[in-house]
Amino acid sequence: MQTRFHTKVTQDWQDWIRDALASGNAPADLLLTMKENQFDEGVAREAIVTALFGSAVAPVAAHASALTPFHGRLAEGHVLHTPDRDVRVLLRIARPTIAVLDGVLSDEECDALMHMAVPRLERSAVVGVADGVNTVMDIRTSDGAYFQRAENELIRRIDARTAAIMRLPEDRGEGLQVMRYGLGGEYLPHFDYFEPGEKGSQPHLATGGQRVSTLIMYLHDVEAGGETIFPRIDFSYVPRKGQALYFEYTDADGSLDPLSLHGGAPVLRGEKWIVTKWMRERAFPG
Repeated sequence: MQTRFHTKVTQDWQDWIRDALASGNAPADLLLTMKENQFDEGVAREAIVTALFGSAVAPVAAHASALTPFHGRLAEGHVLHTPDRDVRVLLRIARPTIAVLDGVLSDEECDALMHMAVPRLERSAVVGVADGVNTVMDIRTSDGAYFQRAENELIRRIDARTAAIMRLPEDRGEGLQVMRYGLGGEYLPHFDYFEPGEKGSQPHLATGGQRVSTLIMYLHDVEAGGETIFPRIDFSYVPRKGQALYFEYTDADGSLDPLSLHGGAPVLRGEKWIVTKWMRERAFPG
């Protein structure tokens, strides 16, 4: 007999999620419990993320520009030109603004970034909503290494290339961050932008302003799992070495777009290696 999954989280379950998180239980453990109680995994993840981030996960129907077409900052055409190589556009999505790009990094560059990152890897943190402090949490199970802008020739070359792709000056970019997800590693759905109404966002918004776009570059093929997911538009990208996923979080009127909610699915076999570039609306001391 086919199992029927719950597709609605009742108030009792919402209260349980809130109380369990307040008691210090790991989001991943809550997800496992809900799956054991026959909840649809996507529904369970959405409920846990809503409890974690509160009003940051706004209802899509309430978004003022829900039906407004917007093409974003990325250049038109099938090929994007950078100072040292051409990058092919494989796929575009209008809302949120998403593009899959091919040939962003060479195999040699991918290998070199992983090699450079290994000695620096530390458990990745997330920005605390209440206080803005980088905190290790179970919603993100990866190790990360940070590189200052232009700190060596390889980083300088990639900084220039990503700035050309993202069509913003290099000084608006945060430093590159390499991340490794081992077996079972994941990042529950979240937003890359800083929620304007939250106290913890204010120190980050005061330094370089809001984040406006993300470029995730993939350094390694993943044997199974590890997809980058956008649950609100039912889109997932399978990591492929040298490719990149570009996306923005605002519409034409500057409104933050709740459809940009995204995450990293659990790695089922092998490892997942990525390097991320975030761009700000003003110069950022990278």
